[in-house]
Amino acid sequence: MNKDELKGKADQAKGRAKQAWADLAKNQQMRDEGIKEEARGEVQEGFGKARRKVGDVLHDIEEKVRDE
Repeated sequence: MNKDELKGKADQAKGRAKQAWADLAKNQQMRDEGIKEEARGEVQEGFGKARRKVGDVLHDIEEKVRDE
């Protein structure tokens, strides 16, 4: 896991926690903020996964070139 994936997971957890607290407090604005924060975390985690996969592919290509 890279830093984008970790930050994304953390933001998702914070967003879910904020939503739960907002439900208890009956605060729709805070709930909306939690939804947005969770969504941002999902996007950041997805970006991190894609970045890692690209790095893996480039590493594989480098190894193949080196072996030839």
